[in-house]
Amino acid sequence: MKGPIGKALRRHAQGVAEASAALGREVDVAALGVTDRDGELPLGPAGELVSPNGACRMFRVADGWMALNLAREEDRDLVPAWLGCDFGGAPTDDPWDLVAAEAPRQSRRSLIEQAMLLGLPACGVAEIVASDPEPLHIVSRAWAYGAPRRTPKVVDLSALWAGPLCGAILAAAGCEVTKVESVRRPDPTRTSTPGLHARLNGGKAELALDLADAADQAKLRDLILDADAVITSARPRGLRSIGLDPEALLAARRLTWVAITGYGLSGAVWSDDPWTNRVGFGDDTAAAGGLVAWTAAGEPRFRGDALADPVTGVAAAASALRALAHERAGVIDAGMAPIARRAAIICGQRRLP
Repeated sequence: MKGPIGKALRRHAQGVAEASAALGREVDVAALGVTDRDGELPLGPAGELVSPNGACRMFRVADGWMALNLAREEDRDLVPAWLGCDFGGAPTDDPWDLVAAEAPRQSRRSLIEQAMLLGLPACGVAEIVASDPEPLHIVSRAWAYGAPRRTPKVVDLSALWAGPLCGAILAAAGCEVTKVESVRRPDPTRTSTPGLHARLNGGKAELALDLADAADQAKLRDLILDADAVITSARPRGLRSIGLDPEALLAARRLTWVAITGYGLSGAVWSDDPWTNRVGFGDDTAAAGGLVAWTAAGEPRFRGDALADPVTGVAAAASALRALAHERAGVIDAGMAPIARRAAIICGQRRLP
């Protein structure tokens, strides 16, 4: 595990090795091949204002730098509403041209607030200022419970990279992991990066459910109530949309709930706080955490491909394994942007000059 986040990955991987050994099967994260997407995507070079995968860009606004991720096609249509204008302000109907024309006139705060309202993955570069260099493995509402099953059961409801990576490590540690997917919205990595998808999910059982159907929602709740741990990558409102009430489930079953979100949960945990429901992906949350390079002129540059994803997945897995090994339960708050900030500190990342 080399590259710009190698030191952070190695530290979290050591945590995985120690906790998984306590469960009886030590895991070598590097051997799993799940911490990079080399060979899976046509990646450009690091060190640019455009992310290596081409979906995210950093740009100047009136009072600093921001990042916007347009990996989802539907988000491209939201750019005019985000900027409060139409394509008449740009030379083409390319949303990036509109950003270049309009964003420099606006403030970071107003653009971040509007992005939260619209559900756009946008952030201020280095907006997260947490100073704790340790891995983020908060277990709230923790209590001791009876000895776990010899083979802990895990329900993996996550998609894309960070959450499935966490699940892959738990599967390698000997947990019985079931990957649950929506029949309406399967995990995009199945088609976008099939090789990575196989490495992330090949060690799991699979269950496809119609998560808009009441009967299948009930099946999912029953599955969770028979589990020792759950991994999610949905925001609180997304969980409620598929019939899940995390507070009720945690009250009924002493679960280790790994909640991977863009920016972390609020003090109320499953609240409707706009921050808690903020959208974030690997490149933009890395930028938010300051996991970027800075030029001598004070301009940010991407250091690698979606760096917040692998570092969050490994950190979350280390925390989940500790919880299972030490017979604890509760909510592991794995916010990608705060974890990216901690990774930047671990790696000696220089802040804005």
